[in-house]
Amino acid sequence: MNPSSINWLAVVAATIAFYAIGALWYSPVFFAKAWMKELNINPDTIKKPNMLKIMSLTFLLTFIIVTNLAFFVSSPETTAGTGALYGFLTGFGWVAMAMILTALYESRTWRYMAINGGYMAVGFTIAGLILGAWK
Repeated sequence: MNPSSINWLAVVAATIAFYAIGALWYSPVFFAKAWMKELNINPDTIKKPNMLKIMSLTFLLTFIIVTNLAFFVSSPETTAGTGALYGFLTGFGWVAMAMILTALYESRTWRYMAINGGYMAVGFTIAGLILGAWK
């Protein structure tokens, strides 16, 4: 796990991809309505958050997530396929399961868990694929 073995351009590209997947995932095109329904959010009556702050922090946190993944997939032997596999195993096996574990105690629905866990599994898989492919 040597920082000099990490392709930082690949980290930035994977961060942008993961971030873009989230923007689509939680948009009206995909799961925004279902996600808001599961949280009992009414977009007409909810207090409007500072979206610049949220989106900036989201990008920073996504960069940290992808950087951490890069430490695990930066080996020269890692390919696009193994990167995607490691990303999926991380996103599904660690992150989504941890989120579901917490959501069970919060009495969240399975639909809510699938939406959030699915995003993490897909995002990590694509990030791993980019990191594995771009050496």
